[in-house]
Amino acid sequence: MRKAAMFDSKPYDSETFEKWTAGQVSIDYFPVRLDERTVSLVQGHEAVIVFVNDDLNANVIEKLYESGVRLIALRCSGFNNVDVKAAFGKLHIVRVPAYSPEAVAEHTAALLLTSVRRIHKAYNRTRDFNFSIAGLVGWNLHGKTAGIIGTGKIGRAFLNICKGMGMKILAYDKYPSEEVDAQYVPLETLYKESDVISLHCPLADDNVHMINEDAIKQMKRNVILLNTSRGGLIDAEALLQGLLDKRIGGACLDVYEEESDLFFEDRSGHILQDDVLARLLSMPNVIVTSHQAFLTEEALDGIARTTVQNLVDFFDGKPIPNEICYRCAELDQCRKKRKENCF
Repeated sequence: MRKAAMFDSKPYDSETFEKWTAGQVSIDYFPVRLDERTVSLVQGHEAVIVFVNDDLNANVIEKLYESGVRLIALRCSGFNNVDVKAAFGKLHIVRVPAYSPEAVAEHTAALLLTSVRRIHKAYNRTRDFNFSIAGLVGWNLHGKTAGIIGTGKIGRAFLNICKGMGMKILAYDKYPSEEVDAQYVPLETLYKESDVISLHCPLADDNVHMINEDAIKQMKRNVILLNTSRGGLIDAEALLQGLLDKRIGGACLDVYEEESDLFFEDRSGHILQDDVLARLLSMPNVIVTSHQAFLTEEALDGIARTTVQNLVDFFDGKPIPNEICYRCAELDQCRKKRKENCF
């Protein structure tokens, strides 16, 4: 039986994946993240199954290749943590392009409603039998403008939720879609006119810190900023300053740029060394969840099912439609059009 090593695994991963392996693939589960310190664990495996905070830089990829690994299976859609160019010609890379866009979109909406209706504050009060509603005045979303950056499947799902609440929609995407029932505008217009701004785009070299000091200065005062995509889209220090200057009315973050050594683990017994995150967490108008927007039974099932199928197709020598490589953006060179693997 072909063997794969899963890194940064949690109990819910093994429980879900075992439902789909059915004797097709043997998976060893490692709770540690994959990086240069842990890559030696891959000995005897032909594939690695990784997540958002595993570090697959050029050195790790070379060590994987030397150890006999030939496939990197991402159990997520984003791949900014993988040096795809270093992997080309050595390791095939597959991902899960979509598992449950509604899961992330609904979590984004939950964060938004919690923020504008002060639900987190009310919950803490009533737990202490404090039933005062002083200081809990919120505002209606109906009639407000939502600016959605990125109109892929998740962005569209959140767009539909916002429409259902009676919000006006402005959208921005590098590649606008005629299928999206929204007004596409330049980023500058979206920043200026939106009461709520939500990020739903992948992290790439050209959009690192797209929400920076200059962008924040263009935004409507008291804007609510949502990020359930990738932490690197926001310059955390600029966000902190925007909150201190009261330009940003609230921030709801399910991701954070320096999350890799923090999220998914219990750090309650430790002193938080990240001063920026510590200050953000101390603010009453900031809500942080630890990259859980995807975490529903339906999404986990979809991730496991697609990842296992990616593994089986690769091991059986079949074309894998979910493969990615650095040449995929160069459409004239993309071999997937011919239903072939990337190399």
